[in-house]
Amino acid sequence: MAWILLLIAALVDIAMAIALKYTQGWTRFWPSLLGIVFANGAIFLLTLSLKSLPVGTAFAVFTGIGAAGIALVGILFFQESTSPACIISISMILTGIIALKLLEA
Repeated sequence: MAWILLLIAALVDIAMAIALKYTQGWTRFWPSLLGIVFANGAIFLLTLSLKSLPVGTAFAVFTGIGAAGIALVGILFFQESTSPACIISISMILTGIIALKLLEA
């Protein structure tokens, strides 16, 4: 269950990043409010997962999924870079996440 909470926390973190893209420097109310709500939700879920998971592993996986996830969202929806270096870097993050999960099993 802790791994599921951690995955949901990372997905909420990705939602936070998307909301923050639309805040225009905290000048738009609804995206700003959503960003704050998602940020608090992500931290709350991360905290729940830490009841059972080691903090180093959990935080590395949380930030890795968030970073790789928002990079993929940027590529798919915001026309951000698809350079080979970018794709290789995202792949390396995902490989590290998988390795950490396997080491915890």
